[in-house]
Amino acid sequence: MTASAAEHTLALSCPPDDVSAVHEFLAGVWQDEPSVSVEDRMALELAIVELTSNVIEHGTRPDGVTCRLRLEIGADRFSALLSDDGVAATVDTEAAQLPDGLAESGRGLALVRMVVDDLRYERIADENRWTVLRSRH
Repeated sequence: MTASAAEHTLALSCPPDDVSAVHEFLAGVWQDEPSVSVEDRMALELAIVELTSNVIEHGTRPDGVTCRLRLEIGADRFSALLSDDGVAATVDTEAAQLPDGLAESGRGLALVRMVVDDLRYERIADENRWTVLRSRH
């Protein structure tokens, strides 16, 4: 974390937690961080909620999944790290594209890429790490 960044963290155990906990967490962050523009709030919320939803839907083991979210709010940019102990993801974040209009799924990572400057995924030991970077607008 840079010296001028404010850090906000959330821990989830799914179940019983679900993506509504992320919405509540972010509502508190925006209250604590009034300098974040509406545009940045919407983009970050879309990205973080979509990633968390994907982890819960696709990464959950039979006994659930535990996630940790760290959101750093800096003077010039935002950084979010979502880490989880779920199954390894088999995705290429660089190749994520919107499917055709009739597809019922597959939009998540493409939408995230549309609203952030950088999206990265890595598997380290038994942990998935999703990193999102966005410059302030």
